[in-house]
Amino acid sequence: MKKLFLTLTVLVISLQSALAETVYVDIVKFEFTPQQITVNAGDTVIWTNREKRQYHNVWFKALDSEEPDIFFPDETYQRTFPEPGSFDYECGPHPKMTGKVIVQ
Repeated sequence: MKKLFLTLTVLVISLQSALAETVYVDIVKFEFTPQQITVNAGDTVIWTNREKRQYHNVWFKALDSEEPDIFFPDETYQRTFPEPGSFDYECGPHPKMTGKVIVQ
């Protein structure tokens, strides 16, 4: 019985990984575009800095006590969301830049 449970658990996790998607957010003119996204648990979000000269970061203050590193034009930041919830974020250097990831 334990072996069957373990096999089913591994199968479910494998299926979730296979079905996971990548969702993209661009940073343009000091805005996250789109500002709010809805993804499924297990999906990965990739933010791309599309500015010509400006640096940014993506800071989930409720999840990360320390501000993450900044990234420059054409660089990316990514995060996978394993659990459902609503996650607000901002750009540390530019706190008026805000966004939200809703995980189903």
